[in-house]
Amino acid sequence: MSSRWAGKTWGTLGDSITEAGGYQPLVQEALGFASVINYGKSGCPMTAGGDRDYGATTHVGRGIDTSLDCVTIFAGVNDFRLDKPLGELGSRDVYTFHGAYATLIEDILAKNPTCRLSLWTPLQRDKDGYDIFYVNGAGHRLIDYVNAIQQIGQLYALPVLNLYGESGLNMLTLPHFTSDGLHPNELGHRRIADMAAPFLLGL
Repeated sequence: MSSRWAGKTWGTLGDSITEAGGYQPLVQEALGFASVINYGKSGCPMTAGGDRDYGATTHVGRGIDTSLDCVTIFAGVNDFRLDKPLGELGSRDVYTFHGAYATLIEDILAKNPTCRLSLWTPLQRDKDGYDIFYVNGAGHRLIDYVNAIQQIGQLYALPVLNLYGESGLNMLTLPHFTSDGLHPNELGHRRIADMAAPFLLGL
């Protein structure tokens, strides 16, 4: 697949699904990225605060290389699992999901306005009782974090890859594509890459 990304650099922000490094080599091979820097932090949410604040994506993202050509943010499933409050669209409160996400976007684009930044929604999940129907301690379902990402994308005119709604990973197929109802296996990472490559190619 010939690509506008041949010879370019890509930074991937996210949680354990990103840290695992499963989808990145597949996308790199398809699109020709010269290098990929993996900034994923296992178990960590987008939102600041709590005992996983050290790896909150809103913090990690402020330290990424400012010369990257492409940056992707793949977060939200741990915010759901850790009962992080959504907050309000337009907030800058990093202790809410909206505020943490917006603060990160503004920091990345202020330092590197020409990078192509895109937002990826969480996949569906069914692990430890936390499925798509579960209401967490903050009163939210996983879809609420997905909708927040889509709203933020519109606010900043950033493309959103809707893995929650279009990946085909659901309660019936999660046993096939994941090792535990959450973390993708080889087939799951392939499915992510199969969606991500044409998505990034079209930016």
